[in-house]
Amino acid sequence: MNRISLNLKPKSWLLRLLLAATIASGGTLYLGLSQGSKSTAKTPETTAPVLLPGVSALGRLEPTGEIIQVGAPLELDGDRLAELLVKVGDSVNIGDPIAVLDSRDRLQDEVTQAQMQIRLAQARLAQVKAGAKSGEIAAQEAAVSQQLAELSGQLRIQRETIARIEAQYAGDLAAQTATIRRLDAELQTAEAELIRYQSLYEAGAVSASLYDGKRLSVDTTRQAQAEANAVLIRTEATAQRQLQEAQAELARLESTGQAQLAAAQSTLDEVAEVRPVDVQMAQAELDAAQAALVRAQNNLDKATIRAPRTGQVLQIYTQPGEQLSAEGIIALGQTEQMLAIAEVYQSDINRVTLGQQAAVRGQAFNGALQGEVIEIGRQISRQNVFSTEPGENLDRRVVEVKIALIPEDSQRVANLSNLQVQTVIEVSSSSSL
Repeated sequence: MNRISLNLKPKSWLLRLLLAATIASGGTLYLGLSQGSKSTAKTPETTAPVLLPGVSALGRLEPTGEIIQVGAPLELDGDRLAELLVKVGDSVNIGDPIAVLDSRDRLQDEVTQAQMQIRLAQARLAQVKAGAKSGEIAAQEAAVSQQLAELSGQLRIQRETIARIEAQYAGDLAAQTATIRRLDAELQTAEAELIRYQSLYEAGAVSASLYDGKRLSVDTTRQAQAEANAVLIRTEATAQRQLQEAQAELARLESTGQAQLAAAQSTLDEVAEVRPVDVQMAQAELDAAQAALVRAQNNLDKATIRAPRTGQVLQIYTQPGEQLSAEGIIALGQTEQMLAIAEVYQSDINRVTLGQQAAVRGQAFNGALQGEVIEIGRQISRQNVFSTEPGENLDRRVVEVKIALIPEDSQRVANLSNLQVQTVIEVSSSSSL
């Protein structure tokens, strides 16, 4: 068991209470002896029980029913949190949605798919139960028509693709051919210029640099012409390959489509009267689809985390976008009725009875809370709350005693679950016997 340390100094009010109770007990005992010595013959009258020093104990505040940690179902434990619908301090009723997991959309898709499967199975069952050959023929004729329409559409699209490739090829070919012709003309002009400038250069009429420029122009034009021819060859090869692939796809579509159409037509030709086994098979398919929908809906419902009971949100462990924490999503407690869990030493437990009044004090609120002992534990355990005073026995044995706070005091500390407190349980002489 984890031990909680309560670092509190001895309270002066507690010392005064214990001292006053002790003095009162001694004075009452003395008065009883004096009266007895004066007259032993009188029958004593009924008197109020003598108050003895109270039972003091450290403890903590808890909601009724203890604090529960609300998490995801085991199969969704590794999921992420998509939405958090509550905040700390919110009150929720049993069944209220508090969070939505990231798997909700995926599970919703599964529900939608299951619903579609049910509709298909219902249509199939209705078709089988109809038992009319004309109805089955009409349905199969519609399937054949649909198959034919799909095949026609695919063939049309593929033929348009082939036409587009051919048109693009023709345009690219014309453009590149024009480029080559232009470069041919430029090359002829550059070569004529080079011949003329070569004569002038040899006659000394032009400089060597000018002659070299003309020769460079010829070389550049020849290179451009070679590149243009290479582009033309590449364009032709690419277009031919694309055209062959498109034509092959067209042939495949025609072959496959014709085979599928033939199969549909064959089914249409083989439609016969419905047998009872066909009805049973269709019904089994519908039952399986309905079971799948129930399973998918249950899984979807698990993606929305709901409050297992009425209470108040005390703490949030997982924020939207985070993977679910080991502690769960939120902590929930019934704070409308708060309890003080007092750890009474085993040596004092015989002085505690149900119905005794108790005072509860703590550092987080002013004054004392009033309550009543409603439950006494049946198991002795190791102390869980400590004052950390020097020399304190850290291995004392205690019994947990539940003290129900009065309604107005419960409201005062509704937001202080697990607060460490000091309790004093009032004890009378009748309860000490």
